[in-house]
Amino acid sequence: MSAYYNEIDPFAAQWLRNLIAKDLIATGDVDERSIIEVQPDDLKGYDQCHFFAGIGGWSYALRRAGWADDRPVWTGSCPCQSFSSAATARQDRRGDARHLWPAWRPLIAECLPRTVFGEQTAQAGDWFDEVCDDVESLGYSIGASVLPACSIGQDHARFRLYFAGHANRHGKPRKSGDAEMARLPRLGSERPIVAGEDGVSNRMATMRAYGNSVVPQVAAEVIKAYMECRP
Repeated sequence: MSAYYNEIDPFAAQWLRNLIAKDLIATGDVDERSIIEVQPDDLKGYDQCHFFAGIGGWSYALRRAGWADDRPVWTGSCPCQSFSSAATARQDRRGDARHLWPAWRPLIAECLPRTVFGEQTAQAGDWFDEVCDDVESLGYSIGASVLPACSIGQDHARFRLYFAGHANRHGKPRKSGDAEMARLPRLGSERPIVAGEDGVSNRMATMRAYGNSVVPQVAAEVIKAYMECRP
């Protein structure tokens, strides 16, 4: 089965198609609709579903971690603008139209993927409280860590909150906590983003795509930690 990528930005969506064509990320279909328009039936037949897909960082990270393209998983990096240091006051954040966890949650609730990986800016603690409550109510264990890009040898911090949810088919939901997330080793410097298509001339669009992308080398270590706990 192929992968499903949901990405509303046309520039990033075309970048995804370029990477798929070069076999740098899992083969799949790119859907440019808003996640608000996506229905559970649209996701039938896909092994992997990547929401807010950007330029394919999660698919690239899965491959780096040794996660096969046909092993089921969902990923998502919800928009972070509502939770950045430049965002409005905390009490206003959940009213921001860019706060799209409420659009992703019903898809998870309906389809119940076995594994969900996600990422958000480290300042979004109140957002993650909501995510934990929602995901655990659906019968998932959830573990999380705040990890910087410098943990894999980069020269910048870029702290991000990474989380992994595991569907419990038996027993009551429980919170995994940080204990199930392995401590990241220091891995040597690498470029932290998936390379784009040659000939891209729109520098601002390129930088926006880079800036919104997950750091695959860090995400891969989170995935490996999960695989050690949930082979």
